[in-house]
Amino acid sequence: MNAVYTGRLRCTLVHEPSGSKIETDAPKDNMGEGALFSPTDLIGAALSACVLTTMAIVAKRDGVELDGARAEVEKEMTSQPTRRIGALPLRVTLPARIPADYRAKLENAARTCPVHKSLHPDVRTEISFTYSD
Repeated sequence: MNAVYTGRLRCTLVHEPSGSKIETDAPKDNMGEGALFSPTDLIGAALSACVLTTMAIVAKRDGVELDGARAEVEKEMTSQPTRRIGALPLRVTLPARIPADYRAKLENAARTCPVHKSLHPDVRTEISFTYSD
């Protein structure tokens, strides 16, 4: 992966193997336009995608269908002791058809995804689960 600063507090990120691109912008509360994902937004997005992907890997292995699962993350910034992410509360909604006796396995997979495990312990990452359609 590589990043190029393109001016106006924006960067273009390139995933070399695929050529896929992501553009970022500084948030409005930190001198940017807030027109694109900020770098810290990408951390929240990575957490939600990693949680869903990790659960899907476990479910696929066990023959359980997760299509329609969703995750919503909120990013809470703090300025103490420095500007950083303070919390990333995550709400995961899974299909109601997931068997009750299988849910704990999926929830454990979510809490052990690589992004979740890579975040500093000072970043609060509560995950809540809802089962509905």
